[in-house]
Amino acid sequence: MNVTQLHDKYAPLTVKREDHFGNMVRAAGVQVDESWQKLPKPTDYKSWEMTPQMVNAYYSPTHNEIVFPAGILQPPFFFPGDVPDAVSYGAIGMVAGHELAHAFDQHGRLYDSQGRLIDWWSEKVAAEFDKRAQCFVEHYGNFSIVDPQGRKLHVNGKLTLGENLADAGGIAQSWRAWKARKSRDVRLPGMPATTPEQQFFLAFAQIWCGKAKPEYSLNLIRTDPHSPSWVRVNAGVQDAPQFAKAFKCPVGSKMNPAHKCEMW
Repeated sequence: MNVTQLHDKYAPLTVKREDHFGNMVRAAGVQVDESWQKLPKPTDYKSWEMTPQMVNAYYSPTHNEIVFPAGILQPPFFFPGDVPDAVSYGAIGMVAGHELAHAFDQHGRLYDSQGRLIDWWSEKVAAEFDKRAQCFVEHYGNFSIVDPQGRKLHVNGKLTLGENLADAGGIAQSWRAWKARKSRDVRLPGMPATTPEQQFFLAFAQIWCGKAKPEYSLNLIRTDPHSPSWVRVNAGVQDAPQFAKAFKCPVGSKMNPAHKCEMW
């Protein structure tokens, strides 16, 4: 996009220095109008759904592609230079697997390889998918936070299903890819006792490390299609037998439940 195109794109937007809230509302309105204008037009396969500086990644079912903006290609997701392969696969590798798994979640599976809205699964496969997905709905729904009134607010297992399935797929596929590669077993500085397998899961947990205000957490658990970060870590590794083996968790312990959810 050149300067002229950028000017034309935001020409309808009025920005007022003293009106932050109004600026946000008007900017959102411009984005909505832009989306409506795209409806009668052919898909633009060169367009992006995020800006380059965004720290995120996404899968587009209509484009059948995964996109990594420049913003995510930095620690703790991506480490340039000489780092253990286990760390790279546990971090950015898991994100890549996560986005690929979206192609086969409850929404992505409704599109074919050309981005057309077609339900191409057989009834048998769809039924098995729904059966396995229900395990994730129930598992994640067991996690909760407490509001200021002392009431438990549980994770909405149905709302977060697609992202939870993608996390499970990301862990499983990045692990398989790492193990298929003849990688170097390099010890992390300051952590000589950790094994490569432990490094993989430590890198996975690190990408979701954060701190949020209680009010923000309450809002997210009600509206966000992603599970809270700490749930993504704990629930994700509880369903990963590789984690239990790496950290020698006894069967039936909190981090190694006997019954695990598996999709892929």
